[in-house]
Amino acid sequence: MLPGTRAAAGGGPVASWVQEEETVRFGLKGRATRGETRHRRALQGAVAIGAATALVVGGLPAAAQDSSAELRAELLKIPGVGAGSPTDADWQRVGELTLGPTRANVAEGECAGVNLTFLGLNNQGLHNFLFRGFLRAWVDYTGANIEWIDLAQADYNGRLQQAIATGTVDFDILAMGSPFEGDTAGRGLLDPMPDWVKEQIDIDDYVDYLKPPVGTWGGETYRISIDGDTHTLAYRTDYYADAALAEAWTAEGHAGEWAPPTTWEQVNEQSKFLAGKKDPLTGLDAHGVVDPLNYLWGGFGLYFLTDRAVAYAKHPDSPAFLFDPADMRPLINTPGWVQAIQDVIDLKDTPGAYPADQLSKDPNGTGFDQFLAGTGAAVMWWGDVGSNARTSDTSVVGPVVGFDINPGADRVYNWMTEAWEETPNRAPSNAYIGWGIYVTNQVSGDELKRKCAWSAAAHLGGKDLSLWTVAYPSGYQPYRNSHFNYDEWEAAGYDREFIEDYLSSNLDSYNHPNAANEPRIPGIFQYYSRAEDILVNGLGSGATAQEIADEIAAAWEETTDQIGRESQLELYRASLGLSD
Repeated sequence: MLPGTRAAAGGGPVASWVQEEETVRFGLKGRATRGETRHRRALQGAVAIGAATALVVGGLPAAAQDSSAELRAELLKIPGVGAGSPTDADWQRVGELTLGPTRANVAEGECAGVNLTFLGLNNQGLHNFLFRGFLRAWVDYTGANIEWIDLAQADYNGRLQQAIATGTVDFDILAMGSPFEGDTAGRGLLDPMPDWVKEQIDIDDYVDYLKPPVGTWGGETYRISIDGDTHTLAYRTDYYADAALAEAWTAEGHAGEWAPPTTWEQVNEQSKFLAGKKDPLTGLDAHGVVDPLNYLWGGFGLYFLTDRAVAYAKHPDSPAFLFDPADMRPLINTPGWVQAIQDVIDLKDTPGAYPADQLSKDPNGTGFDQFLAGTGAAVMWWGDVGSNARTSDTSVVGPVVGFDINPGADRVYNWMTEAWEETPNRAPSNAYIGWGIYVTNQVSGDELKRKCAWSAAAHLGGKDLSLWTVAYPSGYQPYRNSHFNYDEWEAAGYDREFIEDYLSSNLDSYNHPNAANEPRIPGIFQYYSRAEDILVNGLGSGATAQEIADEIAAAWEETTDQIGRESQLELYRASLGLSD
């Protein structure tokens, strides 16, 4: 790359120091009116105000403001909102500016001769590639050496499970999500976090849903959070400001105003309505929601069906939506889940509702190749869409993106009474419970190596560095109380209304009383991966929604029996906070 050029979000450069000094092993693989932002006004009053992270007009209460305001302001100017996609030079600068806490706990050169192996994700050219840049100054200061194992998202689960099953854990530091804690911490494969690390990263700054039991096992803390995953609705405000579409909506006899959807029933109705019409931005074919019909994504693809399903199937009276907590019976073939699958089939079978190649689109395709590139009125995705919309060279929709928590449904299936209830239901999906950095037990017998591994992890999970990662394309979204200071984002160049909308959609999802939080049980991605295979085969074969759901349920029963039903049930109930 030539000096001064910027990389697209999907292919950020790897700095020359990485190629020369590291052994890299690649893996297998204008805003428009929205009903006056009704979700933000309503839900902040109903949900967020009662949370520990209560929002106020200027951001957070004074007690939660960060003390290094000048540093944080400087970080947010790298490279600056509207200046294009950040480069490796930017990532290195961020890492250098945030090295202060490391200097306080590790002497210069203290890790000389220490070799660390880091296993993580290379998704959209981010994750591990950013970590390389962030850690360059740390490597120079400490003297440690890092070997990188980069995995495509679809290959991540298989590689991790292979290491666990064969007892060949060949990495010291691991980027991982909480759902895998049952597979790793539950098997004694992780190293407990030292107290000095908790202090360095300010662990108390995490939003409540990322606090224990998340990140802990058997009373020990293992996780440094670097992400606060939740799926939210991103939608095109220009679609809903378009007078011609509004007129056609009414003329064709649809009830209610032409406005962003708040239920999945509306999502489907609008997607069918838009078939055959024109996109107000590009002039090409208009489409409604862009779902990833190629769900094959190493287990991560099921989250996008779950977005739909929990609205119908996550009853407010129970935290369970995947399995019956009495016996581990799968709930995925109960009517709520079946309705979600039927919704997808209905759009697939409606000409023009989806783009013609939708059966080939995985989640990266819907988020980056389609929505951010100008195809579709709506997408459910992680926070990447929010940060990329205004700071990525590849986005064309930045000025016309709005946000909300995921749609709800007009009715909810009560699996406990086995009956539909004709009451509105909303259940945001906190998909994956965020990425974290973990240290494995491979370092536990060597105190110097252990200290260096935890220092590297703590640097990546630092409070100030984290502000940069959630403001720019990184694969991560807000997860600390200190991330919800609107003034900091506005000073960085974000439009105030845009950032309030984006941040509140995240916070309202985290704090929603009926949020769907997945269980941290062994093999959870084995369940997810089997479901993805069956979904894709079923959608391609013309199977009914019930047939697809029944086949997944049978596969999940087999998986539970293979792992051990009694132990799975015990861990599942514990993950839901249910006592015997």
